[in-house]
Amino acid sequence: MMQDKIITRFPPSPTGYLHIGGARTGLFNWLLSRQKGGKFILRIEDTDKERSTEKATKAILDSMEWLGLDWDEGPYFQSRRYDIYNEFIERLIFSGQAYHCHCSPEDLEKKRNAARTNNLKPKYDGTCRDLGLGPAPGSVVRLKTPQTGLTQFEDKVKGTITFDNQELDDLVLRRSDGSPTYHLAVVADDISLGINYIIRGDDHVNNTPRQILIYRALNEAVPRYAHVPMILGPDKTRLSKRHGAMSVLAYRDMGYLPDAVLNSLARLGWSYGDQERFTRKELIERFSLENVGKSAGVFDVDKLLDVNAWHIRESSNEFLSGELIPFLNRLGFTDLDMIKVVKAVATLKPRSRTLVEMAEGASFFFKENIAFEKEADERYLKYDSLDLLEKLRENLDKQPDFNQKNLEDFFTGFLSENQIKLKEIAQPLRVALTGKTVSPGIFEIMDVLGKNTVLERIDKAIAHINKK
Repeated sequence: MMQDKIITRFPPSPTGYLHIGGARTGLFNWLLSRQKGGKFILRIEDTDKERSTEKATKAILDSMEWLGLDWDEGPYFQSRRYDIYNEFIERLIFSGQAYHCHCSPEDLEKKRNAARTNNLKPKYDGTCRDLGLGPAPGSVVRLKTPQTGLTQFEDKVKGTITFDNQELDDLVLRRSDGSPTYHLAVVADDISLGINYIIRGDDHVNNTPRQILIYRALNEAVPRYAHVPMILGPDKTRLSKRHGAMSVLAYRDMGYLPDAVLNSLARLGWSYGDQERFTRKELIERFSLENVGKSAGVFDVDKLLDVNAWHIRESSNEFLSGELIPFLNRLGFTDLDMIKVVKAVATLKPRSRTLVEMAEGASFFFKENIAFEKEADERYLKYDSLDLLEKLRENLDKQPDFNQKNLEDFFTGFLSENQIKLKEIAQPLRVALTGKTVSPGIFEIMDVLGKNTVLERIDKAIAHINKK
């Protein structure tokens, strides 16, 4: 028998930005569907009208697009699907699996208090369950939950999970204001969209039996479930902002690459041997629910930084240049020569952990006028460097080609002719060209800057020493 095509979904609520935990859930669903040639659906659960905002919706979509978690269908908005939810509720009423309940909020509160007084679970006592009532102002619709037996499911991560039906309530499906409840809307959506794999956080485990009972009442196939462990901070408490857990877009703005963020998210609760670093292609090939652990993943910003540095080193110069442009723009550099940016990236790639660091490191390449750092100036732009810098400038002016190989050959001859070692001229020259004592290699810098800029900066350094 041919296996059904795997269809997963990611259903964020636009009551806030997309954070690390939600993005990890989206990633796991996306990886499974991509690996199996299935379908990945995006659904926006915006039925909380008071807290849902368009700004948060846009931030979620922007986050998904930046991460590259492309969806095959959607985004579907729950707020626009009430007709579908009401059809499912009417199906349940018609088949006798749901009923109208006329108990007022005051009655329900009295029943709950009475149950607590008698040390009973404060759940609905079924007053209206078999009265055959119709709709009425202020009434709700409830599911006829089985009062005996067990609800059991095989979780792809946690194994067999069992709930006693006596512990479950006659769940409200439609509120008194006519709006559907979370559980009904989720099940109706998942059925109508054909979802057959649900990967979500293990804080949803207690929701699962309630939703399974709605599937059974509708006589619909129950999807496979996988509840993944929560994410903790390094101190093993629930992940929060104080651990560095911010919105996905904050990581974008801090100069992380999307593939590095995905790599780090995937490793929160999932493993593949001892491998820590994965390309996007490797994640798709190697992901499996069988290798998702039962224990919580620990989010470590330092580890993310290390993974990001690796992804920067592994990326092409052309790709990084495109990613770097917004960060250079942020520093005030516009109308950039892409050839120069690509060359600059090549010099900075081995030593940059983020695109912010890379942009700051690249700034001397694009500044009209560089400033000399005080310590660098005092230490290296001294009168005894003047003669060498002037000779160097005179000889460089005669060089037709400023590529790295020619520059290396030129310096070999220059050092020999003047009977000096490279370090005697390298640091004064580095400070003249960059304003700093630490930078990429001298020949790389000169190649990127080009002959005219190199000569101009040496001239300024010579003038600066003469003024001193």
